[in-house]
Amino acid sequence: MEKQRIFIVDDHEVVRIGLRSLLEHHSQFEVVGEAGTAKEAIEKVAQLLPDAVLMDVRLPGPSGIEACEKITKTFPFIKVIILTSYAEDEMLFSAIRAGASGYVLKDIHGDDLVKALEAVGRGEAPLDPGMVAPIFKKMKRIAKQEEASAFSHLSDNEKKVLIHVSEGKTNQKISLELFLGEGTIRNYVSSILFKLHVKNRAEAAAFAVENNLKDYLPKEIPEKGDTPPED
Repeated sequence: MEKQRIFIVDDHEVVRIGLRSLLEHHSQFEVVGEAGTAKEAIEKVAQLLPDAVLMDVRLPGPSGIEACEKITKTFPFIKVIILTSYAEDEMLFSAIRAGASGYVLKDIHGDDLVKALEAVGRGEAPLDPGMVAPIFKKMKRIAKQEEASAFSHLSDNEKKVLIHVSEGKTNQKISLELFLGEGTIRNYVSSILFKLHVKNRAEAAAFAVENNLKDYLPKEIPEKGDTPPED
């Protein structure tokens, strides 16, 4: 079985020695080198081309996140696992954006670190269990923000018209339900298509459903005689 070649980056020699000792007790790993700074890591990784890099975040000079980004951009086949003492969701997201394949805390049990490296070798992306909840919470918040921004250019009345369009209703039916003239509804629909950059009602309906328009509808029903958009 081919060994997984590991490179260790940490500014504390004692930590590097401990990680090397741990990994060398497992026959599936081979520690091919180590570094104490981001600059040194980038240079040596380019020479050694390991399978995976165990990267500390806090380094003198450029951070481990910056080193991770440079390594993964230049050598996308090299997997970087961020190894840190800090359980911060912002740092986690920075690591993911930098191309990290995993994120584990330094207080992780030795066997769990071995499993994380093995998981990376299989193409998986291990996360420390304590970081799973924060990342999903932030992902949901980002998704909500993106959904809301999808309709930011529509007026409240346009949103109400669009939800009826998404339900397959005709202009005549919408005009009756919203107490607006059919011509007014037609103008609203034209404005909606223009603002959403879609070609027809079907595309507008699909866009509304995909971005959960119902969650962003205004509560009040437009009053009869509301001013329609200009032709």
